Amino acid sequence: MLRGEAPSGGDGEGNGQRRSWRAASGLPLVRRLPVLLIVGGVVFSVATPPGYTAAPFFSAAPPAAAALFSLRGTVLTALAAVLGEVWGVSYRGAAQGSGAAVAESAVVLVVALLAVALHRATRRADARPASVRDVAEAVRRAVLPTPPGRLAGLALAARYVGARAEALTGGDLYAVQDTPHGVRMIIGDVRGKGPAAVETAVSVLGAFREAAEQERTLGAVAGRLERAVRRDGGRREGAEWTEAFTTAVLAEIPAHGQSALRVLNRGHPPPLLLTPDGGLRELAPEAPAPPLGLGELTSRPDHADETFFPAGALLLFFTDGVTAARDLLGRSYHPPSRLRGRRFPGPDALLDTLVEEVARHTGRTGGAPADDMALLAVQRPMGE
Repeated sequence: MLRGEAPSGGDGEGNGQRRSWRAASGLPLVRRLPVLLIVGGVVFSVATPPGYTAAPFFSAAPPAAAALFSLRGTVLTALAAVLGEVWGVSYRGAAQGSGAAVAESAVVLVVALLAVALHRATRRADARPASVRDVAEAVRRAVLPTPPGRLAGLALAARYVGARAEALTGGDLYAVQDTPHGVRMIIGDVRGKGPAAVETAVSVLGAFREAAEQERTLGAVAGRLERAVRRDGGRREGAEWTEAFTTAVLAEIPAHGQSALRVLNRGHPPPLLLTPDGGLRELAPEAPAPPLGLGELTSRPDHADETFFPAGALLLFFTDGVTAARDLLGRSYHPPSRLRGRRFPGPDALLDTLVEEVARHTGRTGGAPADDMALLAVQRPMGE
């Protein structure tokens, strides 16, 4: 949880009174302001001639409380302000005139009620984005479940960092599956944003999970995914049909002999192989192939490149949200040059570092990236 806040229950209504009135001791001056305004109104009523009014003090306290306190604290402040004004009018007696006194009291009462209403409206507006984020996180976990930390002797980690907190999920996708043919994985990026991209991502993931179990080769898996993307695009109209495609990398670590690694790239940023000695190799395809959904652009059959996967090495997959990250001068983040020569104890450490560095590179530390990022890392343990 893109990623510690204090539990919201600590600021609930049950603790609102204690938190609000405790502001008079041990908290910054601004937190004492509503109390000071009411006390100031009482002192002003006592210390000034009867013709003067303390209504400005009492009128200012409820809005200040609405910005600083809980709902209960705001209500108590509003009540105290109204009672303070009524007491002040009674204390000054008839010197001010009954008409002016009623008008003053009415103003304080209306301001107090407005402050309570404003507090409720503001808190509801603040709660809405949090609710949307909760729904978005639940949907994301349903579409992109977190893979287990270990699978078939391999260490795994995955991250999804959305560019918009309110988006259910983008078109970035990943999956890892233990199959009769070995551990197979995919990372991909559906063209476009919004519900259509999510729909295609779900179709691709569903097709992958089925094909990964049934097909003997990665090429055959890619063929199934190609048909799934084209079927999904066929349900769209206009430009969405002609421009529907998904970049993807498929990889396979055979069930017997995990030192082998097969990679099939369909127009996606190539994965990186980080060796225990700090070496780094970009696993670019021997022959480029178009993204899924555009297979008619080539007559070349899908072919997986095979390479050596040494013990202790880390395999890193990522979507173009990483390489699209730009700093204030417009320079892109370049994973190979940033990661070469560095050592990481495991997949989680690698992905945590990558997410932090991309955020720092774009100047968005603590916030969302400029584009969605999906990350997947796999490590073959030492001694195998």
